[in-house]
Amino acid sequence: MSEEITETLVEAAAPTNLDELKPKMKLTGVVKRLELYGAFVDIGVGANALVHISKLGKERVNRVSDVLAVGDEVTVWVEKVNPNNQQVMVTMIEPLAVEWSDLKTGQEYTGRVNRLENFGAFIDIGAEREGLVHISELSHEYVKHPSEAYKVGDEVQVQVLGFSKRKRRIDLSIKALLDEPEREASYGGNRGRSQQESFSYEEEDLEEEIMPTAMEIAMRRAMGEPIPSPTRGKKRKRRKSRAKMRAQQEDIMNRTLRVRHEG
Repeated sequence: MSEEITETLVEAAAPTNLDELKPKMKLTGVVKRLELYGAFVDIGVGANALVHISKLGKERVNRVSDVLAVGDEVTVWVEKVNPNNQQVMVTMIEPLAVEWSDLKTGQEYTGRVNRLENFGAFIDIGAEREGLVHISELSHEYVKHPSEAYKVGDEVQVQVLGFSKRKRRIDLSIKALLDEPEREASYGGNRGRSQQESFSYEEEDLEEEIMPTAMEIAMRRAMGEPIPSPTRGKKRKRRKSRAKMRAQQEDIMNRTLRVRHEG
């Protein structure tokens, strides 16, 4: 879709009365009057909207005239509408796409990877705080470090696992939205083993005592020869898991514990 068509659609969809206004709606207006407490903006709905001085920007504003002048074209977002009193409150600070009240466990969002840490990835979903995808929630496969799976700037689909407004924390999962891969069937003695148990093995030679047979003893006695003592020899090879495998299992278990992070 071309920019011209897009702009036409936006203009065509612009509200013309107070009943069409919705919270967080983005509008373009013209400053009509300045007051000590804010500015009145014509947004084309028949009533001028008020931008309070505290809503002129994220930085502190001492005088409205330091930021605005009559005739300025500004972008605002709807905060409150009172059709009965013909009052509209708008802000020049872009509102959050996701409020704390919007969050629900199991809800899905599209986000962007903002930071990578040893214990997980921080995802911007448009909320007040970034959400954390713990390393155990990045993939169904083993991930040693988040950078193995994602990089800063990647767009990802996430699901809300839980959240706390008091702690300003949002727990997310990428794994929950991924199809779990089918495990390949194992063979022989590995059948039924878990993936972690079948990482790798080494073979170890074991020795056993080799005893002379009864026939050999009888023949040596008949010939007056000494009966040989049991000798040490190769018995068989047995598979034995390496100590490294056990260390990997312990590492995986420790990494699956959720890390508390006060962002």
